[in-house]
Amino acid sequence: MRHNMSNKKLNRTSEHRKALLKNMLISLIKYEQIKTTLPKAKFLRPQADKIITLGKKDTLHNTKILVSKLQDINSANKVKKTLSKRYEKRSGGYTRIIKAGFRYGDNAPMAIIEFVDRDVQARKVDKKKKDQTKVTDKKEEKKLASA
Repeated sequence: MRHNMSNKKLNRTSEHRKALLKNMLISLIKYEQIKTTLPKAKFLRPQADKIITLGKKDTLHNTKILVSKLQDINSANKVKKTLSKRYEKRSGGYTRIIKAGFRYGDNAPMAIIEFVDRDVQARKVDKKKKDQTKVTDKKEEKKLASA
């Protein structure tokens, strides 16, 4: 029986599970919305809420704990400066899980986990805008090469 066993194992070793959780936390903080399987989202939710709660208490000790848990200075800074200010009046429940159907290959239940009142532009952090001059230059080069 599984009485009083707190976390799910997700069919991974403890090191793999910790690395998975850390990477998913960093992605969630960076993009403020990620798509993953439903069990992983349910596993991630309480940890993300704890990270936000840590960021709300502005002490040196909490900052060091944030950096050690996330191991990413940029994510820790975003939690301290942006997310903690956004959820200052909220006393919990910083994330939501939305079911998103089933994956095509193995029919696994998918979910979207996102911050409540998230910044929509955060999803486009890494996407670079295409420079129109480069696109036209490449087209002209192809025309000249074929002629």
